[in-house]
Amino acid sequence: MARIDYADPSTLEGLSAKAFENAPPINIFKMLAHTGPLFGRFMQFGGGILSETEIDPELRELAILRVGHLSGAAYEVQQHETISRQMKMREELISAARTGDTKDLTEIEAQVMAFTDDILKNVKASDATFNPLLEKLGPRQLQELTITVGFYMLVSRYLETFEVDLEDGEVPDLAKVTRTK
Repeated sequence: MARIDYADPSTLEGLSAKAFENAPPINIFKMLAHTGPLFGRFMQFGGGILSETEIDPELRELAILRVGHLSGAAYEVQQHETISRQMKMREELISAARTGDTKDLTEIEAQVMAFTDDILKNVKASDATFNPLLEKLGPRQLQELTITVGFYMLVSRYLETFEVDLEDGEVPDLAKVTRTK
């Protein structure tokens, strides 16, 4: 059970009211609506990560799932496993994010996992995880990956701090806001 009540949509104004109106009716957004104007900005930033980045969506989702698992954020994992499956992501990737086992992954997928683990555990990526990805992804996509990992670290900590409840029943199709291959 959530630590505080979810926001009452009838009390929202301005950017937060507009953001709530345009958001899927899921618990994270019902909780975030308490943040006033930050809610709208959160939605814009998160939406940008999901729809305006060049990084391969499967690599992005692999990193997000890994962040969720390493952070112990069941809600994050539930949402993004659903998104991953809606995108037709390979089950091996979804499983690897949970277990950390990279034996069935491509080289770049394993490198994304190692980079994500490195940032979560050490804050700064080591040369050993940074340099190979820089070579493969280039500066823009590596920065997008780093921003994605950081954003979902924030999301996971927010979800866990407020104990946002898992969704009942089917999770809405959020993959429609993601760029697919």
